[in-house]
Amino acid sequence: MRKGLQRIPVFYSEHMLATAGLFSPSAGKPRHVLAAWQAAGLPITLRSFTPASAKDICLAHDPVYVRGVLSGKLPNGFDNTSAEVARSLPYTTGAMIAAARAALESGCACAPVSGFHHAQYSSASGYCTFNGLVITGAKLLAEDTVKRVMILDCDMHYGDGTDGILERLGLARSITNATFGRWFHQPSQASAYLQRLREVVSGFDAFDLVLYQAGADVHVNDPLGGVLTTDQIIERDQIVFEGARASDTPIAWNLAGGYQEPLRKVLDIHDNTMRACASVYLGSM
Repeated sequence: MRKGLQRIPVFYSEHMLATAGLFSPSAGKPRHVLAAWQAAGLPITLRSFTPASAKDICLAHDPVYVRGVLSGKLPNGFDNTSAEVARSLPYTTGAMIAAARAALESGCACAPVSGFHHAQYSSASGYCTFNGLVITGAKLLAEDTVKRVMILDCDMHYGDGTDGILERLGLARSITNATFGRWFHQPSQASAYLQRLREVVSGFDAFDLVLYQAGADVHVNDPLGGVLTTDQIIERDQIVFEGARASDTPIAWNLAGGYQEPLRKVLDIHDNTMRACASVYLGSM
């Protein structure tokens, strides 16, 4: 087993925040999530990190598209050309890369970010601009830090952008995209969802790293969801973290979607995910 953690590393920066002006709260959500975790006394430690470079982002995206978005000439995932959003994007992906590196060292880490899995090779979609999941996997593969990566995508929605990029760039042999939004769409499938999750998790030991999207929009009451109840989402997280810990597979996780109002309902779900993480890795909460 890797060296024990005293607190869960969380890679956060105010630079990852933006005001997007649309239905999705994702661009500004990290600040609220962090505040909720701190208010609840959850055992986290904040870590600084370096933003992703344009070169990093181009590991998964068309360079023309990357330059266009970052310069404010092409639309981002919020369907605008906001300079504020553009400035935040290297930080959301940079946090994911940093969390993955930390997980490889200590077993588990968190990047409290969203907005990845719908992003295509040369276009934005569904509040997603750059696919930080694929970028992270591709970067670590290029460095020969890892050989095989699993993206365990438990956001409510199908990670179509991830699949598209992996196919286009020939990365599917090295990066597996287990996107539950491909298979499960309604509450009657909850038991099957959790059973499928157990099966996927049982194969963690074939991978050097898991990138886990712990989406809150899978909740049955989410306006863009859902499949699982609150208790079932807690069970989801426990299955994932316990499986990663038992197989000694490093896991880096993020927030992904969540659209209930008021936002406190979404924050409660993210609180529970951090509690599950801390319970498994620290024996607390």
